[in-house]
Amino acid sequence: MNDDSPITGTPATSNTLERAQETTQRLQSRMRAAIRGRDEVIDHVLVALLADGHVLLEDYPGSGKTTLARALGNSIQLGKNIPSVDHEHALAPFRRIQFTPDLLPSDITGTNVFDVSDNRFVFRPGPLFSHIVLADEINRTSPKVQAAMLEAMAEKQVTVDNDTLPLGELFFVIATQNPLDVAGTYPLPTPQLDRFLFKLRMEHIDRESELEVLEQYPTPALKQGEQLPTVTEQELVAARHTMRQGVHIHDAFRSALVDTARALRSDEQVLQGASTRSLVLALPALQARALVQGRDHVTPDDLDQLAVPLFQHRLEIMPGAESVAQVIQRCVAPQLETLTRLTLKA
Repeated sequence: MNDDSPITGTPATSNTLERAQETTQRLQSRMRAAIRGRDEVIDHVLVALLADGHVLLEDYPGSGKTTLARALGNSIQLGKNIPSVDHEHALAPFRRIQFTPDLLPSDITGTNVFDVSDNRFVFRPGPLFSHIVLADEINRTSPKVQAAMLEAMAEKQVTVDNDTLPLGELFFVIATQNPLDVAGTYPLPTPQLDRFLFKLRMEHIDRESELEVLEQYPTPALKQGEQLPTVTEQELVAARHTMRQGVHIHDAFRSALVDTARALRSDEQVLQGASTRSLVLALPALQARALVQGRDHVTPDDLDQLAVPLFQHRLEIMPGAESVAQVIQRCVAPQLETLTRLTLKA
């Protein structure tokens, strides 16, 4: 169905959408209070969470990835028990997994343990059974473990001893890999990379932010964030559903995404272009950024800000070509110009 309405001509914000925006702002304020100098990264992480995606971080040691993931996990109140899991084990808000070459799939999924008192096997869930999972140095583990991670990320489930167990509805992975230290690593396969909504680079924070971090000593900023209100799992799930129905996205953005992907695939510097899956995932991502920015409609700025993190890990560029970001910006520029003209006409 064609959408002939103006690109910014959306209905008035409903009470439900206002509640979703309030939930998002509460989470954003809590994380920004806990983490200094990372406002853009925080916003992208929140967009991925609302869009039901996952994030791959390329970072340097000590850049604050654990603090970021823990702040997000601690901002979400505990969810209900998983029906297929032993009643004593509820979802944890946050778990960090340090990936190493000797890690086994059961180390992250959990395993069945024989209970002598009950004379039966009981499932003991692994660290994947949590709201927020920090997969630290995910490229240092074997392909077998990465396959277990792929199932969890793609299907929100794990398979143990031929039994399939569901994960939480909010299951969200923040994976990291060091862009400099690649010795002894297992490069992530293309299907697993495609399951990440964004690939973000955590550069060093600016001088003022670093000074502010040091001035917080001996009380870390994370404690200040914990003083702010949390959000519940039910509120976030409701915000997701509201966002998909209540944030207006003009048909022109669908055309812009398809035209951008076709331009990337036909570019002479690109060996492997963007997948159709990435275009499907881009739609809720654009809506989520609009919600994070306090809007009820998607604008060209949303596509401009999300294009690079959305496509850069899905492309393979010829050796010696310009950077991935430059290729993406060049291919998306005509579409942004078209969207901007539509906005001016509205």
